Amino acid sequence: MKPFDDPSVAAAFDAFPVSTRTGALSLRELILDTAQSIPSALPLQEALRWGQPAYLAPKGSTIRLGKHRWAPFALFVHCQSRLMPEFTAAFPGEDRIDGNRAILFDDPQQIDETRHGWLIARALIYHL
Repeated sequence: MKPFDDPSVAAAFDAFPVSTRTGALSLRELILDTAQSIPSALPLQEALRWGQPAYLAPKGSTIRLGKHRWAPFALFVHCQSRLMPEFTAAFPGEDRIDGNRAILFDDPQQIDETRHGWLIARALIYHL
């Protein structure tokens, strides 16, 4: 696991319940790995937004990770972007979705590197 640059982000992960932390850390790794494969997504900023770990590339849209009221953990994107509608069109019915803002997860085993990596990559270059 890549170390945290910001102690407040590490503290946010530590404060999550175990079921949230495990899944959110898996998504964090996918985000960091995906960003490394896209030169224009670097440098990737990891910070807190609305009290949640958030990831922002220079020309990207913010990705947030955290607990959701209907699931142990979720990957959030900006609800007014095209990201979630494009994702659900590309992968219809494959995930539990909260409107235009989040993919909901019950277990880290549900994370799919290809499918969810596709959404992460699109978010990291959203404004290019």
